[in-house]
Amino acid sequence: MAPKRSGPSTPTSSSANLKSLSSSSSNSPSTSAGSSLSGSAASNTDATVILNHVWNRYVQNTPQRTKLLDAFLGFLVAVGVVQFAYCVLAGNYPFNAFLSGFSATVGQFVLTTSLRMQTNKENEKEFSSVSDERAFADYVFGSLLLHFFCVNFIN
Repeated sequence: MAPKRSGPSTPTSSSANLKSLSSSSSNSPSTSAGSSLSGSAASNTDATVILNHVWNRYVQNTPQRTKLLDAFLGFLVAVGVVQFAYCVLAGNYPFNAFLSGFSATVGQFVLTTSLRMQTNKENEKEFSSVSDERAFADYVFGSLLLHFFCVNFIN
């Protein structure tokens, strides 16, 4: 955040730009409302530019393996949302089945996030003693254990 200016009469650069844009139109009372709308449109444009930049950096700099893990994490979030929405809308008659399924989804999300952290090349310093193969073996073992408990919880 930029520091505040000492004088209250000095306009900021964005308000000066908006005043110069609105000076071409008539000086009616509606111009101040129009300038606030164009200010929010400018911030929406800035947010769009930032999001596009973040997305382009993600696409260019992220390895394919990490993108695959991110897609699976997105799928797990969608499954969790669908399970929770079904529980709210249709009821939770076999409650242990809902708990088992939702726990499996959340547990798999946590295990996948752990795998993503351990196999990410930017975290190589923190996980130097863990190879990618060892991380995947831990992931598979944890997944089998998680699903074993979830299946036994259903009864």
